[in-house]
Amino acid sequence: MTEDNQKIKKSDILSWDKVTLDKILQSNDMIPGNFRGKISLDPDKDFVLNSHIGQNLENICPTNAISYKNPPESISLDVGKCIFCGNCQQEAPQLIKISNNFDVAKKRKNHLLEVFSESVPFGKTYEEIGNELKNKINKTFGRSLAIREIDAGSCNGCEIEISALTNPIYDIERFGMHFVASPRHADLLLVTGPASKNMEKALKIAYESTPEPKLVIAVGACACSGGIFGKNYATTGGIDSIVPVDVFIPGCPPRPQALIYGIMLALDKI
Repeated sequence: MTEDNQKIKKSDILSWDKVTLDKILQSNDMIPGNFRGKISLDPDKDFVLNSHIGQNLENICPTNAISYKNPPESISLDVGKCIFCGNCQQEAPQLIKISNNFDVAKKRKNHLLEVFSESVPFGKTYEEIGNELKNKINKTFGRSLAIREIDAGSCNGCEIEISALTNPIYDIERFGMHFVASPRHADLLLVTGPASKNMEKALKIAYESTPEPKLVIAVGACACSGGIFGKNYATTGGIDSIVPVDVFIPGCPPRPQALIYGIMLALDKI
């Protein structure tokens, strides 16, 4: 290889690196179109609910998140129980709409219940939410936000998404947040899993060890409602049966954008 060719090759590599880096920094969340995010009951114009459709939807849901009542005919969806399998949309696409929006976190558990069509445009990017969150953290604490993650019996699906928050793409430390090794040093607890009976005492101790003001976020369907496990001899059916919860983030698992949106909602409570 000649010296000129070597220069051209090096230039190409530098140019590719720059373009790749720019795409990451300018990316609008990089959410794929087939990501299962916000679910709404949004019937088409000519859709008519009947007992056949309602009972089929009830039967096809593996976590009993869908309830059908008659009379009067009505249908509801508990997003806190949903594991986003997509069976309901496949069964009744004229009623169930699953978008790739990640603004699914709610401050109250009963707000996870969808009983009518409600669609609020969100449209903020990960960068915009992160910068808004950074300003809130500076205003509230005058320093960074310390987060302690607690696995209360999860399958580790939520942990994979939480770990992604610290990778070079999402990099939450640039927004003034970092993870700590002890609840004694934490401002906020991110809790995953249905809270197994074996973790019940440990979760209570971690909560009591966290200094005031403390925030608790239930991450994922299991932490919100027990998820696919529900409440049984080994699980408690959601962490709100053990400790007070400030924000519920549904999903199986929720993606990083949904996590920082939930953290932003939690800071509103201080």
